[in-house]
Amino acid sequence: MRILLLSGATASALLGHPVHAQQAPAAADAAAPPVIVVTGRHTRSDDILGNVTVLGGDDLVRDVRPTIGETLAKQPGVTTSGSGPNVARPVLRGLSGDRLRILTDGIGSLDVSASSSDHAVAISPLTAETIEVLHGPAALLYGSSAVGGVVNVLDARIPRAEPDAVALQAIGGFATAANEVLASGEIDVPLAGHIVGHFDASYTHNDDLHIGGPVLSRPLREPAAASGDPDIRALAGLADVLPSTRGRSFEAAGALAWIDGASNVGVSVTRRTANYGVPVRYSLDPAIVPEEVRIAVEQWRYDGRAEFALGGVFDELKLRGAWSDYQHDEVEADGAIGSSVFSNGGELRADLSQRERGGWAGQSGVQYLAVDQHIEGEELYLPPVRNRTLGLFTIQHLHRGPLRVEAGARFEHAGLAATADPIVGNPDLQRSFSTFSASLGGSYDVAPGWRVRLTLARSMRAPSAEELFANGPHGGNASFEVGDPDLSPEKSVGVEATLSRSGAGFTLSATAYASRFSNFLYDAPTGAVADDLPVYAARQGAANYTGFEVDADVELGTIAGITWGAEVLADASRVRIEGFGPAPLIPPLRLRGALAASVGRFDGRLEIERDWAHTATAPLELPTESFTLVNAGIDWHPLENRQDLTLSLSANNIFEVEARRSTSLLKDYAPLAGRDIRLTASLRI
Repeated sequence: MRILLLSGATASALLGHPVHAQQAPAAADAAAPPVIVVTGRHTRSDDILGNVTVLGGDDLVRDVRPTIGETLAKQPGVTTSGSGPNVARPVLRGLSGDRLRILTDGIGSLDVSASSSDHAVAISPLTAETIEVLHGPAALLYGSSAVGGVVNVLDARIPRAEPDAVALQAIGGFATAANEVLASGEIDVPLAGHIVGHFDASYTHNDDLHIGGPVLSRPLREPAAASGDPDIRALAGLADVLPSTRGRSFEAAGALAWIDGASNVGVSVTRRTANYGVPVRYSLDPAIVPEEVRIAVEQWRYDGRAEFALGGVFDELKLRGAWSDYQHDEVEADGAIGSSVFSNGGELRADLSQRERGGWAGQSGVQYLAVDQHIEGEELYLPPVRNRTLGLFTIQHLHRGPLRVEAGARFEHAGLAATADPIVGNPDLQRSFSTFSASLGGSYDVAPGWRVRLTLARSMRAPSAEELFANGPHGGNASFEVGDPDLSPEKSVGVEATLSRSGAGFTLSATAYASRFSNFLYDAPTGAVADDLPVYAARQGAANYTGFEVDADVELGTIAGITWGAEVLADASRVRIEGFGPAPLIPPLRLRGALAASVGRFDGRLEIERDWAHTATAPLELPTESFTLVNAGIDWHPLENRQDLTLSLSANNIFEVEARRSTSLLKDYAPLAGRDIRLTASLRI
């Protein structure tokens, strides 16, 4: 694996303490941010309590896809809520939606992707330098609702460093399963007076997706084949191509930044457009005509950041903010706009980092979110809503020899209001929630390179606007949704234990976690049907949440001039709600093994992934069959002793098996891609 450099600002934002010599050289100057060196997708060994996985370098080039979810799908504890090649939101440890946050440089995506399975995340992974997946106490920096975790996409859109000359980066690729084209480029130009200009643009395009078998899953295909209606019988024969999945996206951004040593101030403006198809939900009822829907997205986003090096007790003050004007239209097959969704608002945060003194360091801050959303058109399931959330947080670390202790806390006050709407049928409604989340834990070096970690956490999450105020047909989720304005915050108490090993020749991270929810929020089918959709109502109940992750690498030595290594990953999650049964869309046991080889300027790998069948299903949820994927790839660095140019060739799902993610709401209508040959090139100048 290649070595990746992360900025010290990223480290201090997450950890608030320096990295130890085995992982990174100490900073020469106390005021200068340290440099962290990590490899590929491994958990940082300086992460005290929660698991923080970093994807970057060659691993990011090899795994990059048009969506955040598919880009991260091979990381421990991560799967996707995929709805075709253009919509794949991450699912972290079996949790999704409002139980996780997706950020760009610490600020939310400011879109509506959490509310529906067919809404794409408005962040392009093509411009990412690294992508971090955070679990545990580090997530308290970004929101108490992130009980599942946080995905933080770090880019260089607002420069932090002043280049000596014009700097260029580019990435491009082509994949055969959907004739997918992706391209991205960025440029940094030093100007007068410590000013740096930046511009980047990215583009993706794909045709309908080639799949490895039938469109419909077996539980739908068999009754379709036995139907007396010829049109329904024809559905059983749909195969090889997933209709209504063509898509394209374009994003461009410009930025200016003033940089003076460790201090910098910058702003950026981003324009994003996308147009993509949503896989068709075919019905076995001849009276229901399936719809082909495309979604057309437009977003203007304005970002600002200021970082100031401080003296004395404090190390750095970081101010960050963004404002977004987001809209998407849901376009029907005849070109008419069925519904439009609007979201306008922004997020501000201030982080103050303490300088380490006697092994004690930390970070505290304040965060404010203000977003207004409304829907126009026929799919009006939610009235106009307003969200105002204020959060105060702190995380403190203490390091004494082999013992490290951490305590974190976050207080949030959320005010949610819905305007009276005659179609939804609600009066003016307003709810406010005060939530408090906290963590306490520590780690101990039990032997050289070996560490055990234990965390206790209390989490609270305020209900979302959809859970409180929905009352109408939501085609994207294939349900008629009914909220409950009397819901109370979701509460849980959890424990997480990790055994990790870092060092030459072998790395290991094995984590087990369990939580007890006193009032887990979920949607329950009522048995009624409205607007040809099953009615789901928001409910609360006690629930047990358990799972584990194991990620290990071992160096096997050099044979015949080739350096060999092996990787193993295993994970699974389970959520069971008392009086209801299993929660829906939970990932089953997954096991992946890889054999890696490196010689000269070539790195290769062969991997096999086995996903077990998912049979612990919620009411009305169909089981998901097991599958095994075989993938292979090779990376080439043509320039000797330099990483400026990387060419990657990979073959995914080589044997074209039928594969479906149990975490996808469209799993019975949208399998994964069939055989996909992918060529990617990355260049830095």
